[in-house]
Amino acid sequence: MALFGRLGRLVGLVGPAIEAVFARHRLTTGEFDVLAALRRAGHPFVLTPGVLARTMMLSPAAMTNRLDRLEAAGMIARSLDPANRRSMRVELTADGRRAVDAAVAEHVANEQRLLDPLTPADRVELDRLLRVLLGHLEPDAR
Repeated sequence: MALFGRLGRLVGLVGPAIEAVFARHRLTTGEFDVLAALRRAGHPFVLTPGVLARTMMLSPAAMTNRLDRLEAAGMIARSLDPANRRSMRVELTADGRRAVDAAVAEHVANEQRLLDPLTPADRVELDRLLRVLLGHLEPDAR
């Protein structure tokens, strides 16, 4: 029970610290995740809404809500796929790329700060243990 209590407290402390970074960039965690997925896709920074939803394990409706907000903010653009007019394309705009790049830089520094008390070996071991536990709890994710 103590272990799960500590895990819960950790989530409660780390979550707001991470969300604060994204808020400074006028993003929610979910919006950041969309922009980061498009950025990771590489040039031309385009994916379909379906691929984005599957990547983030979201329903199509939840993805549509995120895309609506990001499009209204000018961070993504949606268009018909010229190769398949039944499909949409989601493209990271120049404003979106600047926002996600700035947020990533601050996010990585924030994560480093949050992990400062752990040695590099501690981090490797914690990561290994969490992978084992997640592998047990999410058997379909292997």
